[in-house]
Amino acid sequence: MTYEENYREGDEYSEGYSTDERILDGELLPSDENENILRPTTLDEYVGQDKIKDNLRIFIQAARKRGEALDHVLLYGPPGLGKTTLSKIIANEMGVEIKSTSGPAIERSADLVANLTALPANSVMFIDEIHRLNHTAEELLYPAMEDFNVDFMLGQGPSAKTIKLKLQPFTLVGATTKAGNIAAPLRDRFGIICRLELYTPEQLGLIVRRSASILNIDIQDSACIEIASRSRGTPRIANRLLKRVRDFAECENSAITLDIAKKALTRLEVDGLGLDHTDRTILRTIIDKFDGGPVGLDTLAAATGEEAATIEDVYEPFLMQLGFIARTPRGRICSRRAYEHLRIPYRATAEATLFDWKEDGDKSGE
Repeated sequence: MTYEENYREGDEYSEGYSTDERILDGELLPSDENENILRPTTLDEYVGQDKIKDNLRIFIQAARKRGEALDHVLLYGPPGLGKTTLSKIIANEMGVEIKSTSGPAIERSADLVANLTALPANSVMFIDEIHRLNHTAEELLYPAMEDFNVDFMLGQGPSAKTIKLKLQPFTLVGATTKAGNIAAPLRDRFGIICRLELYTPEQLGLIVRRSASILNIDIQDSACIEIASRSRGTPRIANRLLKRVRDFAECENSAITLDIAKKALTRLEVDGLGLDHTDRTILRTIIDKFDGGPVGLDTLAAATGEEAATIEDVYEPFLMQLGFIARTPRGRICSRRAYEHLRIPYRATAEATLFDWKEDGDKSGE
């Protein structure tokens, strides 16, 4: 089932809901304080990413049979898909300890050396946002990953000397939302590379049902699918929407029914495809103020009151995944799909017509 198939006519949205935290942001927010209790701890509990799970089962079973550390693992994909959860599952399935840190937190080479030398044999070291490691720390990882030793410079000037420290065999699990920003020498040292995909509404429905059970929330199956279909293919967003819908249900002293889920999500301005007010504002601005485009990013940012970087990094990716907008040499344009979703009569520009033609699958001109 696609996200377009989950779109229903008749949704209307008020403009009164606002928050400093964007509820549809896949990044971890302060309001996700109890997210850890919702994380699965085994591969059997983990929903979705079936190909990755099947392969990891084999790799983990073989490593345990040999009594060795699992090969280094790189997990990449959009935020909120379960990279951190999967790293902890790897450690649990291997039966070893896990040490967690992040690229920005490792400011000095000494910080990385301290973490590496404290690792027990065959344990897991998890580095989130590994693409943000500084260059010096990254180069320390090369011998650590290949030969399980690090060369550490002690002192400065003429009296400085290099000390080679032997490490216990370990598994480095790196997670990133921007795999292209990882230096090739580092990327090549990962033996297992996994790309996490967006979840289907059916898979997210199972995740919502599981989370509701853990949180002791009474919810109908139809409401699970309703929440899942508006969650942009992201488990973190699905769990966040579940908690907000629960608030509406508790105020009405009711279980989460389909009607309450629809009412709550409408109040939150989340439509049938998972677009919020700002997403629709960007589309309407391109269509109403610039005749469907093309329009430059800076012009679009000025017209919507959003930062250009925010539009490019936060809002555009999902709109492009849906095929609602495209980037062209002259600027952004809206497709026929965007007009249909907003129920606006289609007014095609020359570039938009070319975009729609490519969407229809005619590649004869390429």
